[in-house]
Amino acid sequence: MDFNQVRQFNFPTIIRFGAGAVKELAPYLKNQGFSKPLIVTDPVIAELPFFKNICADLRGAGVSVEVFSAIHKNPVKSDVYAGTALWDATHRDCLIGIGGGAALDVARAIVLQVNHREDLFVYDDLIGGDVFVTNDVPHFITIPTTSGTGSEVGRSAIIADDETHQKKILFSPKLLAKIVFADPLLTMELPGFVTAATGMDALTHNMEAYLAKNYHPMCDGIALEGMRLVADSLVDAVRQPDLNARSKMLLASMMGAIAFQKGLGVVHSLAHPLSSLLDTHHGLANAVNIPYGMRFNFAGFEDRFARMAQALGLKSESGESVVQYLFDLNSQVGIPHRLREIQVKEEHLDTLSALAFADFAHPNNPKPVSQADFRALYAEAL
Repeated sequence: MDFNQVRQFNFPTIIRFGAGAVKELAPYLKNQGFSKPLIVTDPVIAELPFFKNICADLRGAGVSVEVFSAIHKNPVKSDVYAGTALWDATHRDCLIGIGGGAALDVARAIVLQVNHREDLFVYDDLIGGDVFVTNDVPHFITIPTTSGTGSEVGRSAIIADDETHQKKILFSPKLLAKIVFADPLLTMELPGFVTAATGMDALTHNMEAYLAKNYHPMCDGIALEGMRLVADSLVDAVRQPDLNARSKMLLASMMGAIAFQKGLGVVHSLAHPLSSLLDTHHGLANAVNIPYGMRFNFAGFEDRFARMAQALGLKSESGESVVQYLFDLNSQVGIPHRLREIQVKEEHLDTLSALAFADFAHPNNPKPVSQADFRALYAEAL
């Protein structure tokens, strides 16, 4: 496929995909009658040349740009409130999220908060808060810069409590972007380590979605193709990035995010506390934990693991071959095998286990996970 050509597909969001797609942003805004976007990104991206070029293109087209980038690596509620205050103070008319999962989660939460002014966590989906998402929301556009979370095509945002560090999930179909400009060129200059961590995040989404206990055969098919794309392109995207590898990873990332509407599982519940308690990069946390989580899940789901092995292109269809593949892939892209290598210590394990057991992801795991199971998995990975 020629990824230099910009193509459109809808699922259900309009996705403009291909090299140079971001150049369509200014004409799109003008055609839609918007002239005062709030752009939400992270403090690193805000200083990069491609981001400044996007802002310059918009200003050159007569668009008034306001940038909010004061967000944490693992977003918290106060980030959302600060961004909403800037929206109010500068009288914006639409919102653009540019970045990876953190930026897009904050952007989506601001989209919710603009016309829903209760405490943000009133809308927590885990306590049924989605029923309170009743008002209109601002026009929302997403532009991914990493191939990991796939948040650009999602309808949820994960935001942590500033004090307890517990993650909450905000969810509503209203929070889907109106359009995504998915331009693989924006991912070309990502450092290798970020490419590796976000790529393993995409793989985790696809694998956990496929194993999740809910019935959703369409998500299963998407997840399997997402796995195939990661297996075909992640190592090249890290070691010798070209448009082909980066494009396939961006597609795999979006496919993972679409697939995990079916659910996630034990790996994400292992990873989330590492991010909230120790500020570990979410993709890295998933990457280190996924071999151990997949080994935990194998017994009783041999048929599912055989199908994943086929998608990954493995010669053996055993569960252990899938687990070994994950260890080997981590090695190839520079991800450590042990939690101790990412600053986790023995004294963290009890707190991590309690947070993992309270996490929202593992109830969709194909088999139950107790707090003792989480403690044992952390100890195994340490």
